[in-house]
Amino acid sequence: MITHSYGSGSPVTLVAHGLGATPGEARIPASGLPGTRVVVTLPSHGDAPDAPEGYWDYGRIAADLGTVPADQAVGVSLGAGALVRLLSVEPDRFARVALLLPAVLDQRHGSFTLQQLSDLTVGPPIYVAERRAALARLAAAAEQLPGQVAVPDASVLAAVSAPVLVIGAVGDPLHPEDVAKATAAAFPNGELWLIDSPSPMITHRTEVRHRLVSFFAG
Repeated sequence: MITHSYGSGSPVTLVAHGLGATPGEARIPASGLPGTRVVVTLPSHGDAPDAPEGYWDYGRIAADLGTVPADQAVGVSLGAGALVRLLSVEPDRFARVALLLPAVLDQRHGSFTLQQLSDLTVGPPIYVAERRAALARLAAAAEQLPGQVAVPDASVLAAVSAPVLVIGAVGDPLHPEDVAKATAAAFPNGELWLIDSPSPMITHRTEVRHRLVSFFAG
């Protein structure tokens, strides 16, 4: 894993992207946030080296994210699941957390293929091409991640006192709204925002950015 920092000063926000995110896509959740944004690039993404054998495990990814000093955090899909795992072992790690499009909590879901991820990619042609090129490096992730859970037992998240914003999608087969609902309910100070779109990071990008800025402003 490598990191790229944008901005300066406090607060420091850790930003963890989803599987197959392009470098530009990974930066989207950080847009508009004050202070320093530390955007991670997971192995086999962007300019990071290929993942070592057996890397794709929520615990291992969470451990990598845990090496980044930060006051607050944003995670998308895979990144959201890894942050949930990190919070399960370090409940006081962050002052505020936003979890976008969580794909799994403590219940196993069906498998996915890289072709499914590619077919579900929408947006401008240049983005679609970049996204499909990114997915080409992730065969091992598609083999290892299905069947895993972010946490074995969501009840451990009751120890997290920080405000947690969960943003879910309606109609996205890879990020079921039931998972978003369960994730928000697992945190004592969880807040759920369901967006009536299967691709809210594309269709509601401005609204998501404004909501994140407002949430982290307290």
